[in-house]
Amino acid sequence: MKNLLFLTISIVFLSQSILAKEGKTSTQTRFESLSKLTQVIGTVERYYVDDIKLEEIVNKTIEGLMHELDAHSSYLDKKSTKDMTIQTKGEFGGLGITVGMRNSALTIISPIDGTPAYKAGVKAGDIILKVDGKSTLKMKLDEAVSLMRGKPKTPIVLTIVRKGENKPIKIKIIRDIIKVPSVFVKKIESNDFLYLRVSSFDRKVTKKMREAIRKHKKAKGIILDLRNNPGGLLTQAIGVTDLFIDRGVIVSQKGRDKKSEEKFYAKKINTATEVPVVVLVNSGSASASEIVSGALQDHKRAIVVGEKTFGKGSVQAVLPITVNRSENIKLTIAKYYLPSGRTIQAKGITPDVIVFPGKVVKEVDSEFKLKEADLKKHLESELEKDNLAQKEKKNNKKKENKTDKKNKKEKEKKKKDLISKEDIAEDNQLNTALGILKSLIILNNK
Repeated sequence: MKNLLFLTISIVFLSQSILAKEGKTSTQTRFESLSKLTQVIGTVERYYVDDIKLEEIVNKTIEGLMHELDAHSSYLDKKSTKDMTIQTKGEFGGLGITVGMRNSALTIISPIDGTPAYKAGVKAGDIILKVDGKSTLKMKLDEAVSLMRGKPKTPIVLTIVRKGENKPIKIKIIRDIIKVPSVFVKKIESNDFLYLRVSSFDRKVTKKMREAIRKHKKAKGIILDLRNNPGGLLTQAIGVTDLFIDRGVIVSQKGRDKKSEEKFYAKKINTATEVPVVVLVNSGSASASEIVSGALQDHKRAIVVGEKTFGKGSVQAVLPITVNRSENIKLTIAKYYLPSGRTIQAKGITPDVIVFPGKVVKEVDSEFKLKEADLKKHLESELEKDNLAQKEKKNNKKKENKTDKKNKKEKEKKKKDLISKEDIAEDNQLNTALGILKSLIILNNK
């Protein structure tokens, strides 16, 4: 009980110092509330069926408080603090997904490109029902994350609920070290268009983006792909937006105290390009990616294409609660607001052009639009064409040699840096974005 007495005295002195300037009634009410808290803690310590130490009771109290505040506030014990430190370095063991709580359900915000979860077919919006058979209902976010992390090369089974599926799906994933490359650079149609894919906003995104834009100065337009981008550092979201606009507010940050509002502005010296821009987003685009797409949309600097974004527009700060910073709380302290004054939180970004994912629907080739009278004659000629093609294919196969194989390897290498027509045909959103980008260039030239 000595520890409880010390805690009670500490709370009393703290409340008295904070409330010295407040009225008597307010001070008394707050003091009674704090006394109630210490009374509950003391009662649980003394009468609960199991012997629970005071430290554990206090930790559970903090956990419960953070959990009830909002989906993004949490208590970081020693293990969670250590895990967070590892994760911010950009290399950690796990599945490669960003998760959050939506309507009290553990929801996948987005899988990270190239990771085990991405390869296994996990999708943004999937609800994780079980982790290795353990139900996630009423499970805290940090607890779920800890369950999914583990030693590399060890298996894990996620039971997920997916929109459009009649029953839950089980997906087996092999954990691995997660190395997150943040920026992918490719060309579309030779050097005409630049494709920049940002998978997350780490410390090097702005620098890599600037280098890519400078390297491809001849590009007539840019497609910025932020699909399934869970966010990252605010500084990088501001930096990336600043590459495209030369003045005005990028984003503002407002807390409980209106006087603490902070605004971040674009600077002309940071502008890297003035070519037309199209931004791709979907339901897996969150936080920093919503700031970038929303700011460019508000400044009318880019056309946003795709699906409505996740809607995570709150600011979290990691605040220490122990002297050695081994334990912390992650607390929501503010919300983001776009240049127009609109909020992202729970609303997301609505694209200028809504396009759903899938393959491009092709029109039937005009040469097959035949009249009945021409049909027999046409089919005979097509049969002859097919026979000739088969013969030619056999001859070409025989002629294939080492030189051909070498050329194939070179083509494959170039293909990695180039988005082909086949790639575009598989991605309806990208195809639409490219069409809009071409239209913007024509309008600019006029």
